[in-house]
Amino acid sequence: MLMRDVFHKQTEFEEAREELQIKLDKGSSLDEIRKKFIRGDIQAQVLKQLQNKRYFTFERIQRKKIDFMELLNEHTTESVKQKISIPSNGLTTVEIFLNAKGEQDGGPILNKAMFKLGDGKLLVLVTKPFSKTKVYLATDLKGPLTLHWGISRKPGEWAAPPQSALPHGSVLLDRASQTKLLESYFGDPPHQVKFLEIDIAEENSVGMPFVLLSGGKWIKNNGSDFYVDFGLGGGKLKQGATDGEGTAKDLLDKIAEKESQAQRSFMHRFNIASDLIEWAKDAGELGLAGIFVWMRFMATRQLIWNKNYNVKPREISRAQDRFTDLLQNIYKSNPQYQEILRMILTTVGRGGEGDVGQRIRDEILVIQRKNNCKGGMMEEWHQKLHNNTSPDDVIICQALIDYIKSGLDISAYWKTLNSNGITKERLQSYDRAIHSEPIFSRDQKDGLLHDLQNYMRTLKAVHSGADLESAITNCMGYRAEGRGFMVGVQINPVAGLPSGFAELLEYVLDHVEDKNIEPLLEGLLEVREELRPLLRKTHDRLRDLLFLDIALDSMVRTAIERGYEELNNAGPHKIMYFISLVLENLALSSDNNKDLIYCLKGWNHAQDMFRAGDDDWALYAKSFLDRSRLALARKAEYYEQLLQPSAEYLGSLLGVDQWAVNIFTEEIIRAGSSASLSLLLNRLDPVLRRSANLGSWQVISPIGTVGYVVVVDELLTVQNKSYGRPTILVAKSVKGEEEIPAGTVAVLTSDMPDVLSHVSVRARNSRVCFATCFDPDILSDLQVNEGKLLRLEVTSADIFYSEIKESELSETSSTNLKECGPSSSVNLVRKHFRGRYAISSEEFTSEMVGAKSRNIAYLKGKVPSWVGIPTSVALPFGVFEKVLLDSSNQVVADTLEALKKRLEEGELSTLGEIQETVLQLAAPPQLVQELKNKMQSSSIPWPGDEGEQRWAHAWMAIKKVWASKWNERAFFSTRKAKLDHDDLCMAVLVQEIINADYAFVIHTTNPSSGDSSEIYAEVVRGLGESLVGAYPGRALSFSCKKSDLNSPKILGYPSKPIGLFIRQSIIFRSDSNGEDLEGYAGAGLYDSVPMDDEEKVMVDYSSDPLIIDGNFRQSILSSIARAGSSIEELYGSPQDIEGVVKDGKIYVVQTRPQM
Repeated sequence: MLMRDVFHKQTEFEEAREELQIKLDKGSSLDEIRKKFIRGDIQAQVLKQLQNKRYFTFERIQRKKIDFMELLNEHTTESVKQKISIPSNGLTTVEIFLNAKGEQDGGPILNKAMFKLGDGKLLVLVTKPFSKTKVYLATDLKGPLTLHWGISRKPGEWAAPPQSALPHGSVLLDRASQTKLLESYFGDPPHQVKFLEIDIAEENSVGMPFVLLSGGKWIKNNGSDFYVDFGLGGGKLKQGATDGEGTAKDLLDKIAEKESQAQRSFMHRFNIASDLIEWAKDAGELGLAGIFVWMRFMATRQLIWNKNYNVKPREISRAQDRFTDLLQNIYKSNPQYQEILRMILTTVGRGGEGDVGQRIRDEILVIQRKNNCKGGMMEEWHQKLHNNTSPDDVIICQALIDYIKSGLDISAYWKTLNSNGITKERLQSYDRAIHSEPIFSRDQKDGLLHDLQNYMRTLKAVHSGADLESAITNCMGYRAEGRGFMVGVQINPVAGLPSGFAELLEYVLDHVEDKNIEPLLEGLLEVREELRPLLRKTHDRLRDLLFLDIALDSMVRTAIERGYEELNNAGPHKIMYFISLVLENLALSSDNNKDLIYCLKGWNHAQDMFRAGDDDWALYAKSFLDRSRLALARKAEYYEQLLQPSAEYLGSLLGVDQWAVNIFTEEIIRAGSSASLSLLLNRLDPVLRRSANLGSWQVISPIGTVGYVVVVDELLTVQNKSYGRPTILVAKSVKGEEEIPAGTVAVLTSDMPDVLSHVSVRARNSRVCFATCFDPDILSDLQVNEGKLLRLEVTSADIFYSEIKESELSETSSTNLKECGPSSSVNLVRKHFRGRYAISSEEFTSEMVGAKSRNIAYLKGKVPSWVGIPTSVALPFGVFEKVLLDSSNQVVADTLEALKKRLEEGELSTLGEIQETVLQLAAPPQLVQELKNKMQSSSIPWPGDEGEQRWAHAWMAIKKVWASKWNERAFFSTRKAKLDHDDLCMAVLVQEIINADYAFVIHTTNPSSGDSSEIYAEVVRGLGESLVGAYPGRALSFSCKKSDLNSPKILGYPSKPIGLFIRQSIIFRSDSNGEDLEGYAGAGLYDSVPMDDEEKVMVDYSSDPLIIDGNFRQSILSSIARAGSSIEELYGSPQDIEGVVKDGKIYVVQTRPQM
């Protein structure tokens, strides 16, 4: 009860004020009363009570031990990504493609436009990274397309672009240029996108006119030229600038229809929102996102607040109360939408009970009368408050308080207003305008300061649901007596609060302005942890608890920003502790937060390692820093997909400022804990790299070279390009499965592909320099050097670069280009059907199967007994072609032949059609029977024994392997190597899947250093596809001297958030005649397909024995190293080996010569 009394102290001080007012009414002056108080002649009843009270104070709370898994908040809802694959509701492939460009660009978005082109669309994005204008175009139109374009130095002008702006292959004309759009495939499943990137360094360009040329016909914009503006976007968005895909379009159309009514007053807006909220809920996450966008536009003053309508404050309060009550009810009944509902609540005041809204109107009259300030600015404000109170009134009240506290310095008043977005023009724009400045006398100061501070509580109760003091007061209860015409207000305390909760809240309020923010952060999070169980239950005051939780969340962000400089001289342990606190805060506010929780557990373990003096603490912490960044990137991507389409569509309907739409999602992210966490991670990163001796680079392929710098967003988008001069690509995104473009001599990236990923292997095989840069300053400097000729001097651990003259290129350029090209002696030998649909491993020969199958058969019985080799059978070379000739597949064969002819003519879009056609093949009965016999005789389970459907799954997997002959990466790789694609033949290796605990890849010569005395290996949880495929994050990596195989050295801990697991199943592995040709990096180009889908599982490394159990780790890693050494001895040459670990046993599933 003691602390409940403490939280009623505001009520007691209100009583004290009333006692003093009585004495003033009796004729006593303020000075006389003050002197009597000082002498002790007068004591208010309240002061007598307070003399007998002892207030609870302490310097630091003792946090309770938390099981972080109790924070888990997972819901099985349809993801935004799933929704966007539905044409009626989602983003198209082109939009996703262009959005990805905008995210990766790094510069501000100047303009974004969409043009309808018959059944297709053209999207244009204009950004400004590194002081240059960048234009991206993307379309889903079929057939060859040429862009006929120019630049404008004034609107309407057509002028030829400068030579420096011309993309490769452009033709410069008199007043324009023509450039062919490039083709790529994007998304899952892949869809064709035609795109172009144009860099314009010319500062005086204001826009770009263009038309399209397709099949000899001009494509225009409804008879006019297309035009995209380069301006900063200060104007309004044009209606219809987007078509509403990826949104709850019908709901947004209704909102736009109602906006003219909503502009009349906040009462109208909140009542309309209440009427629409059920519709939004039924539309799901996108519907609620639409409501949030609308409310956010309102809160940021992008929409009109009041228009020629006089409304009482209590009516606004009642409308807010209704709306927030409905949001509270959805929160209770639909837990899968809690995060977006919290976001909506941040844009809306709480509303009021007990007619707190009416008190806004009454109390200002009392303040004016008591303090004799009935004219001027106070009267103008009073008229505004009576007419239509708004959140601006909270800021105006604070500005008046600051003005009084400053000793009546009017600049303090304007500073508070302006820093919160209220200008003189805005004050004068209200229906009841405020023209005057406040002019108070010194005699008025004390009384006004006291009354305005009390009045602030009333204003915040209505308008500032997320204000901490107001939210605490609403939860703990307060009472303000009515007097005369002024209504009374009583807010009862929330029932059922935990024991000690009031003390925690007082602790937070006592420390909210402390310079040392650590105790405050601990207090804020302890309160949130105490609140968490209440927020998951049905509660009649849930709304008040939610506003309190939102206010606490906001205060964590504010405290971190305030205390960031405090970390300048902090050690790594303190920064790690702050990271864990902010991660905990973010997890408490997020839906589907498992990855955040696993990151939090990892950071706690890193702190334990630091305290214990573990030498690997920095290396371990670096892996969780990388994983935390990946988690933030995924969260940002989620917000972008969920919110930005609605912001763009609704913004266009409502005429919102272009800049406000462009930065909509970015500002949401910046305002949240994600931004605070990102700041802390950036602060810690260089500290960890120094402590772990990581340096600024991880060199994957250490090749010194010379080339011209070209900056790209994604390696994927240029993988099919051919550069005519030696090129150093600086790429933001490298996923791991891309092909390296012809003419490329180096790929430098901030991304984190595994050292043994496909693209890494191909870089080494092609003698292309490949490295990850961890230092953003170095990467930024490289980007600034775009177009310049640089020399890269490369060691196994570092890269040094310098600009050189073109005259120095002659000796090196031809060598660079020659080294990254294919050997002229490489050729494929076409294989033929040998009369067998299926063979056992004993029958594997070079005429029947590829090196993958032969190598695995060779290992059987030759490796040590503790190394397992899976039993294998195969569909040999020529089976695909034989199946195609079967009479049941005549239509498929004819279709395939026609598609291949179109491909030969340059229609690259047919690649996807060919793959789809291959999947239509029927299985000849003889194939089914022979494969069944071979699998059963080799003790491999026959899928058909589990039913016809299981065989159908197996047959589809076989066809997907064959179809991968025409995947884009493989096709362009053979074309670049000048190989005849028709000569490529595909056998299929069939193995039973080992449901692995871990998967590994070994290179028996360290690929980064070329040290043949050292083994290098990478390990992941689950199946190996997350290692060699395009899965974000790093694997566990280690090296091991062959002279001491029992002493593996950890080089990096894992940061991959996802592990792949599968039921007992069969895998069908590609085994082509082009994978292991000397001089051709063909490995990994074709697909291996399991019969069943892998399950993606979020990995918790803090409980993984390979990470936390040193003895287990040493045993497993040394066993992997010994297996690699044994296989290298068998072959007498360096090997590239893949395998798995199951229940501590090592299995090798394939080996090939290390290229």
